[in-house]
Amino acid sequence: MDQYQKILTQYWGYPKFRDLQHEIIQSVGEGRDTLALMPTGGGKSITFQVPALAKEGICIVVTPLIALMKDQVENLKAKGIKASSVYSGMTRHEIDVVLENCVQDKNLKFLYCSPERLSTEMFRTRVQQMNVNLLAIDESHCISQWGYDFRPSYLEIVKIRELLPKVPVLAVTATATPQVVDDIQERLGFKEKHVFRKSFERKNLVYLVRNVEDKEKYLLKIASNIKGSGVVYVRNRQHTKEISLLLNQNQISSDYYHAGLTSAERDARQNSWKKGKTRIMVATNAFGMGIDKADVRFVVHIDLPDNLEAYFQEAGRGGRDEKQAFAILLFHPGDKKKLEQRIESNFPPVEDIKRVYEALGNFFQIPIGGGKGMGFDFSLSEFVKNYRFNIMLVYSSLNLLQQSGYLELSEEVENPSRLIFNVSRDDLYRYQVANVEEDKFIKLLLRSYSGMFTEYRPVDEDELAKRAGVKREVITGYLIKLGRDKIINYIPRKKVPQIFYTEERLDTKSVIFTSDKYRNRKLLYTEKVNAVIEYATHKKCRSQQLLEYFGDTEATRCGVCDVCTERNKLDLSKLEFDTILDQLKQKLHQPMTLEQLVDAVPHKHEKVISVIQWLLDNGKLVKNGQLLLEWHTSKE
Repeated sequence: MDQYQKILTQYWGYPKFRDLQHEIIQSVGEGRDTLALMPTGGGKSITFQVPALAKEGICIVVTPLIALMKDQVENLKAKGIKASSVYSGMTRHEIDVVLENCVQDKNLKFLYCSPERLSTEMFRTRVQQMNVNLLAIDESHCISQWGYDFRPSYLEIVKIRELLPKVPVLAVTATATPQVVDDIQERLGFKEKHVFRKSFERKNLVYLVRNVEDKEKYLLKIASNIKGSGVVYVRNRQHTKEISLLLNQNQISSDYYHAGLTSAERDARQNSWKKGKTRIMVATNAFGMGIDKADVRFVVHIDLPDNLEAYFQEAGRGGRDEKQAFAILLFHPGDKKKLEQRIESNFPPVEDIKRVYEALGNFFQIPIGGGKGMGFDFSLSEFVKNYRFNIMLVYSSLNLLQQSGYLELSEEVENPSRLIFNVSRDDLYRYQVANVEEDKFIKLLLRSYSGMFTEYRPVDEDELAKRAGVKREVITGYLIKLGRDKIINYIPRKKVPQIFYTEERLDTKSVIFTSDKYRNRKLLYTEKVNAVIEYATHKKCRSQQLLEYFGDTEATRCGVCDVCTERNKLDLSKLEFDTILDQLKQKLHQPMTLEQLVDAVPHKHEKVISVIQWLLDNGKLVKNGQLLLEWHTSKE
């Protein structure tokens, strides 16, 4: 058993690695820059956590997903592995304490970092003092302008590499087109191209597109016919509640999940679903990161997603136990128009974006030339109300400002209250002797939580109140008093997203959206929307379409999706169907009559007619004005 296998078994309890994990880990262990393409649920975090534990020093993990970051840090701590994180929403002092600990504490193995923090002087100074053994880039598609979630702050990673020239990079992602694969390696400064690809094919996952008028009625049919656990994805928060209510009214156990719920509510609902107490979770795309429930039997999308990358990730949460599961997209012709309308709403006029940018600076009272490297709590509802903006305009403008590198908008994350002692144990003892009333509370704190002299620790005011037999307000009062006396730094609980200024605030004339960049972003988004529409409407094997989108040119028909099963009804083998289809393509260079076409293909007439009829039924062949057959598109 090699050292990597020992670490895997010791900390995760697994007897062996999954496909490609060991090869990726060995590559990183040899000091090679490595890109790992692994589908959702493929065990990406193992590939950087294991090699980092095998070496002295600390691994820096860059990820934009704060909720996932916090989840992974807690999971590592539960295994007895020391880990910390820095992200927008933390105070300067909190970040300073974490980074200092990363320099001083040789047992601290992981520092998770949101990308906007990489450019700060504080981070750049401290990282050079750390013994870094690996730089891991999660969601690495974010570094590519061709990716579906481009973040300019990821471009700072290559500058961090210049400070750590001997440290290898492991970039991981679950979704990357061939163009993005090349772009990731170039922008991360890979010394040589080195990619591990785990096939994205999921043989146990049946992809279905259902063209239905009444989606809610069809959802009830799915939930009745497919046994086991499921996820239903919808676009907005209100819809999660409505669909969940519909299911429950029909005696189908369900709950709903979105980012607007409290952390406690989200955790409780997620745990109930994972344990099987709740059968179906109705959710926005906020649900799924870090979900490792293996026995999900179906994933239903009621609304069309914006891109196939998101769809592939969400659908891929079904059937991780390798048993059959279904990924079902409910489609109505009206959905096409709705999705196309999102192109315009997601790309408002440049002057409107600039108005939002100017209002944002005024909202935070940032002077021109100020604000760089600063984070601000952001209430979208308050901002919209104050400036009478349309909420979609603000959201779209913030996304475009982020893609242009002016600011970062973090997701809404609930941060618990936390504190750190500012004084030594000797000074604290003297304070306790002089302050008898506070002494009892300090003893309660020290009994309840450890490590508060070296790092900020989360505290629960309600739990402390319960232990002390007093009201929460009393506990809060003690914490505020100790903060005023400079015994502790106390940061109360909050739950808001953050706006982080990656550049100083500019006057609106200096906010540049070049026509090329704006047009290219819009064009890229339009292409991704069209790919979703094509997936939903194009009569070609669903699995094959997805795999080809992600660069698998050797993908073959799955035989089990809705398109393939329709073909299977023709009583032709896959080989016969494909052979006749190829021959039809060769012969039909110009419009022909049915008789001419049938006679031109050297197969039994009834079989040729069956294939032609299927092509007509599915819009591949059409009859022109002279009633001659011709290809409708050249995509098949």
